[in-house]
Amino acid sequence: MIGPIDRLSGWLGKLCAGLMLLMLLLAIAVVVLRYGLDRGSIALQESVLYLHGCLFTLGAGFTLRQQGHVRVDIFYRRWSARRQAWVDLLGTVLLLLPFLGFVAWQSWRYVFNAWSRLEGSAEAGGLALVYLQKSLILALVLTLGLQALAELCRNLQRLREGAR
Repeated sequence: MIGPIDRLSGWLGKLCAGLMLLMLLLAIAVVVLRYGLDRGSIALQESVLYLHGCLFTLGAGFTLRQQGHVRVDIFYRRWSARRQAWVDLLGTVLLLLPFLGFVAWQSWRYVFNAWSRLEGSAEAGGLALVYLQKSLILALVLTLGLQALAELCRNLQRLREGAR
């Protein structure tokens, strides 16, 4: 179970790297259009925002896999591998998974309503894809939740193997 989830997170991490480059190029285009050519593009500006949302929501599982999320490391780094596994396991079970459940529960109707209306931008010339952007909330729950389960299994393995 761990391997396929780790591969999915790795693939999403690579996708996010490409999306970050695209977001950078679009942001440069927005600036050049606005300040160099005195023209604006709401669709380009919204594209940058959509990509920014993609990076955070689709990259969260990859970041968890890489141990890149913020933690108070002044104690953790000095602890044994076994104690670290316990902290990670309890953090996942008591904090991360309940948080993801809450986000899913709170956002389900929000995303459903956006899809039922095929919600688009409120701005003239904006993108008609707001419902897809809102769906990223549930994509975050899914991808981060899967990686959380993989980390849970990984930490259980460490504890079973008697990590020291």
